[in-house]
Amino acid sequence: MGIVIALAGNPNAGKTTLFNRLTGLHQRVGNWPRVTVERKEGRLAKHKDVRVIDLPGIYSLAASSLEEVIAQDFLTGQSPEVVVDVVDATNLERNLFLTTNLLDLGLPMVVALNMMDQVTAAGSSIDAAALAERLGCPVVPISARTGAGVKELVEAALAAAEAASPPDPAGRSRYPEPVENLLAQIETTLPESVPAPARRFAAIKAAERDAGYTPSDESVRAQFEDIIAGLEAELGTTVESAIIQERYRQLGPLAASVLKRPAKPRVNWSDRIDAVVTNRWAALPIFAAVIFAVYYIAVTTVGTLLTDWANDQLLGEDGWTLFGLEVPGVAAVVGGWLEAASVAPWLSGLILDGIVGGVGAVLGFVPQMMVLFILLAVLEECGYIARVAFILDRLFRRFGLSGKSFIPMLISTGCGIPGIMSSRTIDTPSDRRMTVMTTTFMPCGAKLPIIALISGAVFGGAAWVAPSTYFLGIGAIIVSGLILKKTKPFLGRPSPFVMELPPYHLPRPGQVLRVMWERSWSFIKRAGTIILLSAIVIWFLSSFGVVDGRLQMVDDLNNGLLAGLGAGIAPIFAPLGFGTWDATVATITGLVAKENVVATMGVLYNLGEVGEDDPTLLATFGTHFTAVSGLSFLAFNLLCAPCFAAIGAIHREMNNPRWTWFAIGYQTVFAYSIALLVYQFGALGTGGGGIGTVFAAAVAALLIFLLVRPQPKAVDGTAPAVLDSAPAGVGR
Repeated sequence: MGIVIALAGNPNAGKTTLFNRLTGLHQRVGNWPRVTVERKEGRLAKHKDVRVIDLPGIYSLAASSLEEVIAQDFLTGQSPEVVVDVVDATNLERNLFLTTNLLDLGLPMVVALNMMDQVTAAGSSIDAAALAERLGCPVVPISARTGAGVKELVEAALAAAEAASPPDPAGRSRYPEPVENLLAQIETTLPESVPAPARRFAAIKAAERDAGYTPSDESVRAQFEDIIAGLEAELGTTVESAIIQERYRQLGPLAASVLKRPAKPRVNWSDRIDAVVTNRWAALPIFAAVIFAVYYIAVTTVGTLLTDWANDQLLGEDGWTLFGLEVPGVAAVVGGWLEAASVAPWLSGLILDGIVGGVGAVLGFVPQMMVLFILLAVLEECGYIARVAFILDRLFRRFGLSGKSFIPMLISTGCGIPGIMSSRTIDTPSDRRMTVMTTTFMPCGAKLPIIALISGAVFGGAAWVAPSTYFLGIGAIIVSGLILKKTKPFLGRPSPFVMELPPYHLPRPGQVLRVMWERSWSFIKRAGTIILLSAIVIWFLSSFGVVDGRLQMVDDLNNGLLAGLGAGIAPIFAPLGFGTWDATVATITGLVAKENVVATMGVLYNLGEVGEDDPTLLATFGTHFTAVSGLSFLAFNLLCAPCFAAIGAIHREMNNPRWTWFAIGYQTVFAYSIALLVYQFGALGTGGGGIGTVFAAAVAALLIFLLVRPQPKAVDGTAPAVLDSAPAGVGR
């Protein structure tokens, strides 16, 4: 089996950066057994027999949240050969709390003092040797970003694994005598299968009433409950609280004894910047300006130039010039090959109109997506995104939401699936469910082609369209929070939000490009599989119809099979302003994959060979969408149920079919309502209106009522789940 190294640490301690440096490209993604949380596993570079497991970021082993359960279960059940505790050296005292938890496990352990370059830059120093002596295990100063000390860390970890010696018990936390007596008494009742180094951890968990460590014998369990209850009466607090308080009481002097700060602290530029970007009044306007700039660059300016080149020249008929040579576009090359080969008309149509037109329409937006992913990666890498979570926590709490919900939202801007899965960081089941239901309101990478297409074709590339979709997603989440928090399944206070704010630093080009490529490659793979198959099916259904009782190709798309299918569904979308069969079909195929919306249009309108500002494209869209119906179409496709893959993630995370269908139903009804309001009130403002406007007014009144109605009282401060009592995701 080889050696297993488990990386543990607080969120934002640099654990993932260290994991990437240790494994390089030798990593894979999987799921933890019985749960739906994504994990990373890799092979240590130059040591193929050594596996590295990246555990979820945690603050303790209290097992009160899913990520803590996963970490505790892995460490106690899998027993890795060595645990590397990644400590943020700039927040030594707080990070050492988890270290004391891990020491109780009795596993071979090495402490990696990460971010030592920032400690040195601040004029401080940490006596690693003294800290190692106090903790009873090796301590290695490193910088995962620069690679300093990583080689020494690997050597220390492998040596600890081969020696298989647990940390010195003298380095563990000591508790008040009554608590120590209780732990000693519990240890005597533990089964012999519990190894000696781990018996203290098991005793602590039992004293804290952790369900996984409660004695199986009912009489013993009752006896210990009486002892614990008596001790808690004596202490005036719970055993768990007493242990936590004692840990922190000892950590202060420990950190102070090894950390040396300069007499005159150096200027902390992170604090100076934070004084502006996290200011109570300036934070939100700055955030809005940053998001506007990101989408302005990605969709309206630089991204548009690259996408136009890809659509018109690289994938289209125009071609391009390379070192003075005229290089024909993909469509021109493929068309020439087909004409020279004298292929059948149906095969030529399949390749040119179906594959090149459909898949090409989607791939043409890849440059635009790459620009967006680069900009978002820069914001994340420099440390600003962590501040955004802090900023929005203050806003979200006013509407009954937790700042933890922003993390899934942020991840969903790349792809909704990992965004849904990251909801595991939310402790409260009701908040977790609500986050799963609403996080896909954010515009993911697959929705960017829809945004760019509608922006360029209907609104002439107006700069306000793309960033407004980002704020539409945030607004939809806030409105949903206000509505759902007043229903029985979601009652209760929002989950507490604690997050370390990493210091600002210059983005690493390699890391930014890696993130951009991973997200872009995922999109390209979907274009070569799901989108390709969908484009072929759409082309066949649109190009073939039943004429005189026979299935044959038709010249008019309105006579195709697809037109007949779409016409039967189109009346549902008529109140939204896009009740034509082609727009309806594009919307329905978007449930398979959101990129299919553009791919379908690429087949039906031949968009694969023109740029989004091409006069032909604008004229074609002018016959199908007005400004108001275009906004309605955009709003519905951004907010409605996500793609099939994301729906599957919702089902796995909800762990209940009824909750899954409830989530899909809520998203679709909410999207329909918003699109209805956009179109009907927009049409009324431009001189239209009718029975649909009356219906829209009733929907608006209902939404206002749901937003302003009084908050129901929860029983005992908890939120009863009327659909199912099981928590979202899979518990222990």
